[in-house]
Amino acid sequence: MTHHDNYGTAAPASPATTHQENIKGFGTVSMRPVVPASDADILHAWVSQERARYWGMLGADRARVHEVYTYVDSLTTHHAHLVHLDGNPVALFQSYQPEHDPVADCYEVQPGDYGIHILIAPPDGPNRPNFTGHLLGYFLTHLLENPDHKRIVAEPDARNDRAIARFLRAGFTKGPEIELPDKRAQLVFLNRENYRRTF
Repeated sequence: MTHHDNYGTAAPASPATTHQENIKGFGTVSMRPVVPASDADILHAWVSQERARYWGMLGADRARVHEVYTYVDSLTTHHAHLVHLDGNPVALFQSYQPEHDPVADCYEVQPGDYGIHILIAPPDGPNRPNFTGHLLGYFLTHLLENPDHKRIVAEPDARNDRAIARFLRAGFTKGPEIELPDKRAQLVFLNRENYRRTF
């Protein structure tokens, strides 16, 4: 997580639920803005596990996680949301305006580009088929309801083959590999007309 001079700032967002969907055979998915003071514990538990190594916060303590998400909460260009399935937290979704992010130094941002990061929580309870796919589909469907979002941009770690494959199944196409301040990343792009909700 890197600071950037072009970030905008604003008062923290309301923690009210911003989007909810009942997915048949899966459950009720909802999301709300991250509240750093109350969510830092669960976020730290997620990002500090080896399975989340590509998130880039493996060695961060709770205070650092709180600091990072307090900063994100102050921005108008970057947003973090906690996702719940049937009332239980299951994922962290982040979105951002690429022109106000270090990724803008690595590719030519187009009008209507909108960036995302996704962290799925450790499994808790029995596996649900297409768990990650359902959550990704929920998030993308929500974002693409906004007609200003012409193209979704993601930049998973270039070593994260599973994440890259999941994006490709949803209709993303590969761009170049890029060097970001904290990782080598694989750019992937989703034009809204190519989106496939594959479940």
